[in-house]
Amino acid sequence: MNIEIPEGKDPIQYVWGEMVPGIGPAASNLSLAVYAHTTLGLREFEAARLRVAQLNGCLFCLDWRTERDGHKVEEGFADAVAEWRTTGDFDDRTRLAAEYAERYILDHHGLDEEFWARMAAHYGQAEIVELSMCIGSWLAFGRLNRVLGLDAMCVLPHS
Repeated sequence: MNIEIPEGKDPIQYVWGEMVPGIGPAASNLSLAVYAHTTLGLREFEAARLRVAQLNGCLFCLDWRTERDGHKVEEGFADAVAEWRTTGDFDDRTRLAAEYAERYILDHHGLDEEFWARMAAHYGQAEIVELSMCIGSWLAFGRLNRVLGLDAMCVLPHS
């Protein structure tokens, strides 16, 4: 871990809640909000989230599976996300979610008119904004946890 944690303190709660009280709790609330208030389908949500996790290398994020109404994506879904270009397991929305996550992180300047036309054909404007906010939160917070060495001990609180 790259941050000193006082003895007896939970690393996640300390970093996200106590160290920077004007920012940490707000960041935590945003992180939780993308799960609690998303309108995106589970498969496209998880395709984007897992692609971000794969690119960030966040151990917790790679292991986590979002659950909705007792359902999670199928075993092997993360492998399909890594192969989003060629997998036969994805519909257009799911494939685009994985592609968008990857390009958002690695080549945001390369998001051209052709890409946006494909997005607009499969996602509404509000969905595009929502997916963008979700990807941005996962990029920021997954990378924060990875860089600080918190990802091996991260546990998302239940709201």
